[in-house]
Amino acid sequence: MAIKKLAGFALLAVTAVAVSACAGGSGASDADNTIDGEVKGDVVFVTWRTDLVQDGTFDKYAEEFHAKYPDANVTFEGITDYEGELKTRLSTKNYGDVLGIPNSVQPDQFADFFEPLGKTADLQADYRFLAAKSYEDTQYGLALGGNANGIVYNTAVFEEAGVTTPPTTEEEWLAAMKKVQDNTDAIPLYTNYKDGWPLSQWSGNIGAVTGDPDAMNAMATEDAPWTDGEDIFAIDSLIYDTVEAGYTEADPLTTNWEQSKVDFATGKIATMALGSWAISQLQAAASDNGEDPSVVGYMTFPAVADGTQFAMVGGDYNLGINKNSSVKAAAKAWIDFLIEDSGFTQDQGMVSSLLAEPLPENLTGLSDAGVELIELNAAPTGQEALFTNIADTAQIDVWGNLYRQKLIDIARGAADGDKQSYFDELNTRWAEARAEVG
Repeated sequence: MAIKKLAGFALLAVTAVAVSACAGGSGASDADNTIDGEVKGDVVFVTWRTDLVQDGTFDKYAEEFHAKYPDANVTFEGITDYEGELKTRLSTKNYGDVLGIPNSVQPDQFADFFEPLGKTADLQADYRFLAAKSYEDTQYGLALGGNANGIVYNTAVFEEAGVTTPPTTEEEWLAAMKKVQDNTDAIPLYTNYKDGWPLSQWSGNIGAVTGDPDAMNAMATEDAPWTDGEDIFAIDSLIYDTVEAGYTEADPLTTNWEQSKVDFATGKIATMALGSWAISQLQAAASDNGEDPSVVGYMTFPAVADGTQFAMVGGDYNLGINKNSSVKAAAKAWIDFLIEDSGFTQDQGMVSSLLAEPLPENLTGLSDAGVELIELNAAPTGQEALFTNIADTAQIDVWGNLYRQKLIDIARGAADGDKQSYFDELNTRWAEARAEVG
């Protein structure tokens, strides 16, 4: 399975409930069971990366971890429907010892499920991507790694089409898509509509359009974010206009994520909107199909703010410790090992959570193009769940796929309306939700 998420903004609430089962094993006594205790016991790592469980990658890391800590072991539980299953399992204590903190857990619920890892202010000198899983200056998760957000493009297809440089505006984007359609056999933009989750990847570009790290927070203060000049307007306009122009797959109801990786690598697809986590998977698909991995190019969202292009970077799943674990010290040691010693981010082409580590080679194209990388700012104190509550109340899954599937349906003539009428509807629902949330 591929990594299927980008940012850590919750859109579905999980209510804290009474728990009964137990977690972990072979650990310290209650008095000694802290993250600073003796590293021993059996750690269960619940992970969304089923591919790395199946191919033995995590087993290799576990062997290295055991060599460093002979009294500790790690076993793995990979879950395909990670968000769905964890949402249920959080009603028990049986959700492993280390896990990626589900997006459905609200910031004010972190302490109900996860062990504090320290003060956020103390960790800021060493780590990136802290804001998403911090609450009241307490850190509950550390990102396994991070990703830039943007669009993968097949360099060979662009060359054949006559697109010499990545587009920097929507007008240039649509012109590039037309060249691909006119001069190649490739699908200009593949939406992965049927699988759904890839449509959420577009939201990772909020902030890149305006170069504003507070763009997400600003949406929570506005009644009409689907208005010209706003990030979400530019993102959804580009999707709509590309689909309406006929530059996407002919039948979005039959898309297939796994096949799309092969089709992209072999030149049947020109572009897909995905986080930089996808680069290594697409490069692997290229190698497996006799293509040069260099066909995988990466660009930021086509927009310029004050003469500069921006790309958002954010953490992947944050690793947290089950507050009910009996092996908290070993669990923390495993998190530290993955982030600091395993080489995971280098292997996966991800941005390291450690500030001291350089950007991965697969993002040099962004830096060479003068693209500035920025992170979204955390929500103001006391407003950590405001954006989530507004989106939930409005029933607009900004980090989901349903509202964008409808956007695509309207653009391709499969649903009533047009771009302006749909944006008006979204703005009305958003404003009403803001008024209700307060």
